Amino acid sequence: MSKTFLTLAMSVALSIGMSACAEKPQADTESAAATNQNSTDAKASETASNNATAENAETIVLRFSHFLPAPSFINKEVFEPWAKQVEEKSNGRLKIEIYPGATLTKTAHTYEATAKGAVDIGLQLHGAVNGRFPLVEIAELPGLTTTASQTSCMLQKLLDDGVYDKEYADTHVLMMFGSAPGIIHTKNKLIKKPEDMAGLRIRRPSAVPGDIIENMGGSPVGIPAPDIYTSLERGVVDGVAIPWDAFNIFRLNEIANKHTNIPFYTSSMVVTMNQEKYDSLPDDLKKLLDETTGSKLSKELSAVMDSYVQAGYEAAKAKGDEIIDIPDPLNNPDWSEPLMQGTQKYLDAIKAKGLDSEGVYEKTKAAAKACEPTS
Repeated sequence: MSKTFLTLAMSVALSIGMSACAEKPQADTESAAATNQNSTDAKASETASNNATAENAETIVLRFSHFLPAPSFINKEVFEPWAKQVEEKSNGRLKIEIYPGATLTKTAHTYEATAKGAVDIGLQLHGAVNGRFPLVEIAELPGLTTTASQTSCMLQKLLDDGVYDKEYADTHVLMMFGSAPGIIHTKNKLIKKPEDMAGLRIRRPSAVPGDIIENMGGSPVGIPAPDIYTSLERGVVDGVAIPWDAFNIFRLNEIANKHTNIPFYTSSMVVTMNQEKYDSLPDDLKKLLDETTGSKLSKELSAVMDSYVQAGYEAAKAKGDEIIDIPDPLNNPDWSEPLMQGTQKYLDAIKAKGLDSEGVYEKTKAAAKACEPTS
């Protein structure tokens, strides 16, 4: 309560006391009026105090690092609006600063940087960290999903069911999402059958499709996403395995004009937060972060992603690029064997580490089935 208000209250009390000595009825009336005024002033003072507290409260700033380019649709249409929403709903108490384009952490090291507190929030592409998330990467095997929405639904469901708990034990997961199936884009040679891959250097997004590329006679090359453009342009690789939306995000449409439109693999990603930083937040801000992410934000992001996937495909067709469509490779006599061999090789490798690869694979297929598009 302010000094001014205390002075006013004392003056009113003194005035009432003096009036009571002179005339009792008038004192009663004036006392009642003063009491009402006192209550009104107190409420006004409390409101002003609360507003001042909100305005003067220290703003908590969270640094969010990801590898996607600043102009990318995920950054502009999903992450930036989310950050703005969090700031507005917290009345400015919580602010998210976004660092895109791997400017704060390298693509392969974002998860560890987040776990150790070098950044507060990070987007990790699982395939960029070979072997760190073996159970999650089962979701990247061929033939499980057909859209980003289905992939994201599948991943989020498995996360909510606790399948990935051990792999994220050192952070607080905000959400998971996945890409539409990655396909093969090349500069000089259209890949129609697996044997056409022989001798070609193909950028692989993770170990899983890398093994499959190798089984087909190709040479898988690991290249961070931000470096794909220059590698393809300079001939370091002959082609890349990447979804249609990312193909345009990284401007590969300026170089590659041959496309094997096959659900070759999917990429999975996680947005996670430093556990200590999360625990330090007030309960209402924790709730705000959790309520604005999770399946809600994952669903919104993947719907946007699917629209860009279709737009990328249509743009390539309109440009006159060579495209071969292989929609169901697991039932295609040319493609099914190498894809299934690659799948089993990965599951066996994970099983050798003492992990229940077959069990998680069955749960993953069931989640994918539950997330199939309804129309």
